[in-house]
Amino acid sequence: MMQHDKGLARRDALKWMGVAGLAGASMGPLGMAWAQAWQPRQAVEYIAPANPGGGWDTLIRTTARVIQEEKLAPVNFAPINIPGGGGAVAWAQIAAKRGNPHVLFAASPPIILVPLSGASRFGHKDFTPIARLITDYSILLVRTDAPYKSAKELFEAIKARPNLSVGGGSAPGSMDHISIAGAASAAGVAANRLNYIAFSGGGEAMTNLLGRHVEAVITGAGEAQAQLKGGQVRALAISGPKRMSSIPDVPTYQEQGIDFTFDIWRGIMGAPGMPPEAVAYYQDMYARMLKTPAWAQARDQLGWIDAFQTSAEFGAFLDEQHKQFSTVLSDLGLVRR
Repeated sequence: MMQHDKGLARRDALKWMGVAGLAGASMGPLGMAWAQAWQPRQAVEYIAPANPGGGWDTLIRTTARVIQEEKLAPVNFAPINIPGGGGAVAWAQIAAKRGNPHVLFAASPPIILVPLSGASRFGHKDFTPIARLITDYSILLVRTDAPYKSAKELFEAIKARPNLSVGGGSAPGSMDHISIAGAASAAGVAANRLNYIAFSGGGEAMTNLLGRHVEAVITGAGEAQAQLKGGQVRALAISGPKRMSSIPDVPTYQEQGIDFTFDIWRGIMGAPGMPPEAVAYYQDMYARMLKTPAWAQARDQLGWIDAFQTSAEFGAFLDEQHKQFSTVLSDLGLVRR
């Protein structure tokens, strides 16, 4: 999947960052010097690899707004939506922009899951890790007039009627599918028989739920806040180990006797072969962003949890996630051979 020169470029970048002392949420003097010496010279293409309304889109638009409000960069971060293939369409376009320091995109588990399932020839090693920013959790939603009052009731209905569909904003074998399949399996539903319907983003999945085209939707808790507050949907469960302070009335799966949790991390990656000085600049910018009042307000409103990692830490984390998800997809029979 990854060409030899790409591997060398990534290792060189990580080696440089190790020398520069990039660790934790702060940077050493040399790293700061690099970041101060380099700045973006033109508007940043700030890409959400999906339609508007989903988790990638929410992260891109929220961080772009905070960066502008807090004056963290001298240029505009212009949100761009490139939907298709659970992220694969956008990744193919970004991969062609090798070395471009003005291209960034939102990333989450699909950057690993989609290539593993064979739906994209580009994976996390083909791009430049910038920083992990947050953790979110999956949330299981139904319409307010649906008969199900708990996740257990929905899964019992699916056992009786396997044709009942659950929609999600990511491709088969990707994040939303893995989340609902794992919960269903823990509830006694054969994961590989679940009727999962993939849409091009959480916004489209929500539209189809409200339009009665699917029975339920699995999505990120952060991106469901508006619909929950508007009374359009009812939440049956979240995938966290405990309830979220932003939606305290929503129980966890574990509270309902379903032994399942699922962590949705989200971060920022760049084009392949991004210059180390650009990586240092953006990493420092995001570290500072997470300390601003504007970010704190947006984060709390969306129910996100800060989970910052530097570029080097994020890269190592992605490698570990790849190992874990390879096992999960193999169990579902979805991993590419």
